[in-house]
Amino acid sequence: MPELQVAVIADTHRTAARAEDLPPEVYALCKSADVILHAGDITDRAVLDVLGRYAAVHAVLGNNDRGLEEELPERLELDLAGVAGAMVHDSGPAKGREARLHRMFPTAGVVVFGHSHIPWDTVGVDGQILFNPGSPTQRRRQPVATCGRLVLADGAVVRREIIPIHSA
Repeated sequence: MPELQVAVIADTHRTAARAEDLPPEVYALCKSADVILHAGDITDRAVLDVLGRYAAVHAVLGNNDRGLEEELPERLELDLAGVAGAMVHDSGPAKGREARLHRMFPTAGVVVFGHSHIPWDTVGVDGQILFNPGSPTQRRRQPVATCGRLVLADGAVVRREIIPIHSA
């Protein structure tokens, strides 16, 4: 089975007028992706349309996604190349996150989340991978803005990467 390239993005915070104003690193990532996961705070449907030009997009509702409540779920579970995946925008406080996400998604091999703008790549309860790509547009207290990549094959996550955005 060939590898599945997954672009992982969260917290783009773009209005319709700025939907195409994403860093070049995001576009490069999406061009090489088979599927795109957006972990919320899209802000406008136009962002999903832009990303959808590159690959199929799966997204969840973020706390700033007004007007998308009917379209986007708060939580999403999906199969990606035989890997049970899950996505939620807000995973709650860092304290207790691993156990909380495992309770939310007990069968998921990888859980993608956003909200904090803080990149997070760790292995939690029962080997569950917890992955927050950070934000490609608002670095907040981080040294640089970021996005992420997952590479999946044969029912396993074979590579995880947080990608720095130097153009933001």
